[in-house]
Amino acid sequence: MEQRELAEKFVSNDDIWLFNTGGAQRAYDVFGCRYIPELDMHRFVVWAPNAREVSVVGDFNGWDGSAAPMYRREDGVWCVFLPGVKNGDIYKFRVVGANGSVVLKADPFALHAETGPATGSKVWDIGGYEWGDADYMAARPANDALRSPMNIYEVHIGSWRKREDETYPNYREVADQLADYCHRMRFTHVELLPITEYPFEGSWGYQVTGYFAPTSRYGTPQDFMYFVDKLHSEGIGVIVDYVPAHFPRDEHGLRLFDGTPCFECSEQRMAEHPDWGTMIFDYGKPQVQSFLVSAAMFFFDKYHVDGIRVDAVSSMLYLDYGRRGGEWTPNKDGGNINYGAVDFLRKLNSSVLTAYPGAVTIAEESTAFPLVSRPPDVGGLGFTFKWDMGFMHDTLDYMSMDPYFRSKNHSRITFSMMYAFSENFILAFSHDEVVHGKASMVNKMWGDYETKFASLRALYGYQFAHPGKKLMFMGSEFAQFIEWNFKQQLDWNLLDYPIHDSMRRYVRDLGRIYESTPALYRLDDTWDGFQWLNVDDCDRSSVAFMRMSRGSYIVCALNFTPVRYDGFVIGLPKPGVLREMLNSDDTRYGGGGVLNAPEIRAHKRPFLDHPYSAEITLPPMSCVYFRFTPSKPAPSRKKPAAKKPAAKKAPRK
Repeated sequence: MEQRELAEKFVSNDDIWLFNTGGAQRAYDVFGCRYIPELDMHRFVVWAPNAREVSVVGDFNGWDGSAAPMYRREDGVWCVFLPGVKNGDIYKFRVVGANGSVVLKADPFALHAETGPATGSKVWDIGGYEWGDADYMAARPANDALRSPMNIYEVHIGSWRKREDETYPNYREVADQLADYCHRMRFTHVELLPITEYPFEGSWGYQVTGYFAPTSRYGTPQDFMYFVDKLHSEGIGVIVDYVPAHFPRDEHGLRLFDGTPCFECSEQRMAEHPDWGTMIFDYGKPQVQSFLVSAAMFFFDKYHVDGIRVDAVSSMLYLDYGRRGGEWTPNKDGGNINYGAVDFLRKLNSSVLTAYPGAVTIAEESTAFPLVSRPPDVGGLGFTFKWDMGFMHDTLDYMSMDPYFRSKNHSRITFSMMYAFSENFILAFSHDEVVHGKASMVNKMWGDYETKFASLRALYGYQFAHPGKKLMFMGSEFAQFIEWNFKQQLDWNLLDYPIHDSMRRYVRDLGRIYESTPALYRLDDTWDGFQWLNVDDCDRSSVAFMRMSRGSYIVCALNFTPVRYDGFVIGLPKPGVLREMLNSDDTRYGGGGVLNAPEIRAHKRPFLDHPYSAEITLPPMSCVYFRFTPSKPAPSRKKPAAKKPAAKKAPRK
């Protein structure tokens, strides 16, 4: 059969129509290099609508540009069917662009790639892996993420641990260690910095060239399947960073793929990020929407991931992002909202969450764009969660401040509750906060060496008690002192020092209490699960509040000064008993050992707006959790009213 006949028979017109109209969710089934058993051939399909010529070059034809010319369909799609192609062969597309330029391009739909600095795509069969997570996957659809604990450990695979020779570990090596570590630390999810193929190490994976290819730095696609499978065996979900906001300028990548702006914006001044030097997708182009939605769906379909975190959403939503006046083109209504990006994000979230109940999509969105985590049918973008960047910035600014000035900045620690339920939030202390001179988490804290540790324990206690899901970047759980450096592994040797090991123990216990206490997570999205007990004590830089769910009550009290407070009064809505369940000043955590009595009773002494109150001890720079058990109010001691003498009955006649 000739190439034209093969293309007509084995490339579905319906699939190509879906791709070209923006409706494709699994375009990877059609595009790229795929083995066709019926023919014992490999099919190569690529979208290059404005190219003059396209051919496949690779190990199987001596990289001869004339050996495998592709057939051009009328819809801008090129196809060729080749015998003798083997698994592992390297290939590229030789594209003669509209302007006559000749460029070798990596396959946008490649399933595997060479390890950098090489840039070729690899023929690869991703079948054959025997998954062991059937029970986990069967149970996932019933999971309600909003009503479940979510304690996320953010990880860069290449620098979590390295081999003794300082080379990158394999996905399998990392999986075996990471699954056990996260299980012991009570993390519920792992979130991976981008693992899709990328050329520049310094981008940490955020400049993607292979949207369908787990990076070969750490092994094969099957090795990554093992990674996810292993985490699932410990009940730990896997979230991957997904980067539709931009792509790099590298010649072998998507930029000017067919000699014209194919994937990027066609308007030159809107095609490039002024701050990043990377290219911006044309979200209004249907083929781009099909490509990007399919790239996300692929990792759910083939790799069983449990969620995606969408990077830099703000840069997608605003046409004037990073630009000054006169440097951007308004939308049709004269505004700065990128309607194409809004449409794409709604389509992305609807596609993923409809196909995979129990999965999550997370937006890194740093502005007040409305309804990010609300459904599209009410005008929202459809994400499950949004990172709470305001909480992160306010709390870190506050904790770096000399306590003398905190009383004048008390709102930094309380303001987050003014908007806490406007979105479904994740409270993230991410990798972005421990690089580029921002200092590590412990080094952000005010004070001397031991005070920094006490402050960090208080901050983490506040994070875990505050409404919203939790995220912590690797190394922060044991208070790594230096900033994160992607070129080296974490300073695990610090665990030989008691104060660092104690911090890890504290974070572990926070995770254990959080995961086992529904009051701390079940009502994260409503005032029904939260009540201030003492919010305005700015002079002592202290707060107290209660988390609630189905008759369970947890009281959290925090002291952000280096002063001990005895007889600290907190208001309570009803009588009962407080029992200390966690104290960041416990000697087990490296603290001074200032603890509370085993039981503290609430008395009918009104305090602030509450009819009852109790007196507790707040250690310096501390967070204390109490389990509150309500009791019935004491019966009234008033004397019963005297009975009136019974009235005399009239005699019967």
